[in-house]
Amino acid sequence: MRHRTRRAIVGRLSDFGRLVEVGVGNRTDVAAALADAGATVTATDVHPREVPDAVGFVADDVFDPDPAVYRDADAVYALNLPPELHRPALEAARDHDAAFLFTTLGGDQPAIPVERETVPGETIFVARE
Repeated sequence: MRHRTRRAIVGRLSDFGRLVEVGVGNRTDVAAALADAGATVTATDVHPREVPDAVGFVADDVFDPDPAVYRDADAVYALNLPPELHRPALEAARDHDAAFLFTTLGGDQPAIPVERETVPGETIFVARE
Protein backbone atom coordinates (compact mmCIF):
# COMPACT_ATOMS: atom_id res chain seq x y z
CA MET A 1 0.00 0.00 0.00
CA ARG A 2 1.32 3.42 -0.87
CA HIS A 3 2.29 5.68 2.03
CA ARG A 4 -0.24 8.35 1.04
CA THR A 5 -3.06 5.81 0.89
CA ARG A 6 -2.10 4.27 4.24
CA ARG A 7 -1.92 7.71 5.83
CA ALA A 8 -5.40 8.58 4.50
CA ILE A 9 -6.92 5.32 5.76
CA VAL A 10 -5.29 5.73 9.16
CA GLY A 11 -6.53 9.33 9.26
CA ARG A 12 -10.09 8.18 8.57
CA LEU A 13 -9.96 5.43 11.21
CA SER A 14 -8.13 7.42 13.87
CA ASP A 15 -11.36 8.96 15.18
CA PHE A 16 -12.12 5.56 16.74
CA GLY A 17 -10.45 4.62 20.02
CA ARG A 18 -10.90 0.84 19.89
CA LEU A 19 -10.71 -0.98 16.57
CA VAL A 20 -10.80 -4.55 15.32
CA GLU A 21 -9.22 -5.39 11.97
CA VAL A 22 -10.79 -8.41 10.29
CA GLY A 23 -8.45 -10.58 8.22
CA VAL A 24 -5.18 -8.79 8.88
CA GLY A 25 -3.10 -11.29 6.89
CA ASN A 26 0.48 -10.11 6.54
CA ARG A 27 -0.42 -6.42 6.14
CA THR A 28 -0.01 -4.95 9.59
CA ASP A 29 1.00 -1.40 8.61
CA VAL A 30 -2.43 0.21 9.12
CA ALA A 31 -3.00 -1.53 12.47
CA ALA A 32 0.49 -0.52 13.60
CA ALA A 33 -0.01 3.10 12.55
CA LEU A 34 -3.35 3.26 14.37
CA ALA A 35 -1.76 1.83 17.53
CA ASP A 36 1.10 4.33 17.22
CA ALA A 37 -1.52 7.09 17.03
CA GLY A 38 -2.98 5.94 20.37
CA ALA A 39 -5.79 3.61 19.32
CA THR A 40 -6.32 0.18 20.82
CA VAL A 41 -6.19 -2.26 17.91
CA THR A 42 -6.96 -5.97 17.81
CA ALA A 43 -6.16 -7.75 14.57
CA THR A 44 -7.95 -10.98 13.65
CA ASP A 45 -7.38 -13.69 11.10
CA VAL A 46 -8.34 -17.34 10.75
CA HIS A 47 -4.62 -18.18 10.77
CA PRO A 48 -2.08 -17.18 13.44
CA ARG A 49 -0.28 -14.02 12.37
CA GLU A 50 2.66 -11.99 13.60
CA VAL A 51 1.61 -8.45 14.52
CA PRO A 52 3.53 -5.53 16.02
CA ASP A 53 3.80 -5.46 19.83
CA ALA A 54 1.34 -2.55 20.09
CA VAL A 55 -1.35 -4.53 18.22
CA GLY A 56 -3.27 -7.37 19.84
CA PHE A 57 -4.02 -10.52 17.86
CA VAL A 58 -6.85 -13.03 18.16
CA ALA A 59 -7.45 -15.99 15.87
CA ASP A 60 -11.08 -15.54 14.85
CA ASP A 61 -13.37 -16.55 12.01
CA VAL A 62 -15.83 -13.81 11.09
CA PHE A 63 -18.28 -16.52 9.94
CA ASP A 64 -18.43 -17.66 13.59
CA PRO A 65 -17.05 -14.67 15.50
CA ASP A 66 -16.08 -14.69 19.15
CA PRO A 67 -18.25 -11.91 20.66
CA ALA A 68 -15.53 -11.04 23.17
CA VAL A 69 -13.28 -9.84 20.33
CA TYR A 70 -15.78 -7.24 19.11
CA ARG A 71 -17.56 -6.35 22.36
CA ASP A 72 -15.78 -3.06 23.15
CA ALA A 73 -14.93 -2.01 19.59
CA ASP A 74 -15.90 1.41 18.32
CA ALA A 75 -15.20 0.26 14.77
CA VAL A 76 -14.50 -2.90 12.84
CA TYR A 77 -12.51 -2.47 9.65
CA ALA A 78 -11.01 -4.61 6.93
CA LEU A 79 -8.63 -4.01 4.05
CA ASN A 80 -9.07 -5.78 0.70
CA LEU A 81 -12.09 -7.64 2.04
CA PRO A 82 -13.62 -10.13 -0.43
CA PRO A 83 -17.39 -9.83 -1.01
CA GLU A 84 -18.26 -13.09 0.78
CA LEU A 85 -16.95 -11.55 4.03
CA HIS A 86 -18.80 -8.21 3.80
CA ARG A 87 -22.03 -9.37 5.44
CA PRO A 88 -20.46 -11.50 8.21
CA ALA A 89 -18.08 -8.69 9.13
CA LEU A 90 -20.95 -6.20 9.13
CA GLU A 91 -22.96 -8.47 11.42
CA ALA A 92 -20.03 -8.82 13.84
CA ALA A 93 -19.76 -5.03 13.97
CA ARG A 94 -23.50 -4.37 14.25
CA ASP A 95 -23.96 -6.97 16.97
CA HIS A 96 -21.72 -4.78 19.12
CA ASP A 97 -22.84 -1.32 17.94
CA ALA A 98 -19.54 -0.71 16.13
CA ALA A 99 -19.06 1.10 12.84
CA PHE A 100 -17.94 -1.03 9.88
CA LEU A 101 -15.53 0.35 7.28
CA PHE A 102 -13.66 -1.58 4.60
CA THR A 103 -11.86 -1.60 1.28
CA THR A 104 -12.29 -4.22 -1.41
CA LEU A 105 -10.04 -6.13 -3.77
CA GLY A 106 -9.60 -4.20 -7.00
CA GLY A 107 -12.86 -4.12 -8.89
CA ASP A 108 -14.99 -5.94 -6.31
CA GLN A 109 -18.14 -4.07 -5.44
CA PRO A 110 -19.61 -4.01 -1.93
CA ALA A 111 -22.10 -6.77 -1.18
CA ILE A 112 -23.88 -4.62 1.43
CA PRO A 113 -25.36 -1.09 1.38
CA VAL A 114 -22.57 1.45 1.82
CA GLU A 115 -21.54 5.04 1.50
CA ARG A 116 -18.34 5.64 -0.42
CA GLU A 117 -15.50 7.84 0.77
CA THR A 118 -12.67 8.52 -1.64
CA VAL A 119 -9.17 8.87 -0.23
CA PRO A 120 -5.94 9.04 -2.25
CA GLY A 121 -5.53 5.74 -4.06
CA GLU A 122 -8.51 3.97 -2.47
CA THR A 123 -12.23 3.97 -1.74
CA ILE A 124 -13.35 3.36 1.82
CA PHE A 125 -16.79 1.81 2.09
CA VAL A 126 -18.78 2.68 5.19
CA ALA A 127 -21.71 0.43 6.00
CA ARG A 128 -24.94 2.39 6.17
CA GLU A 129 -26.96 2.31 9.34
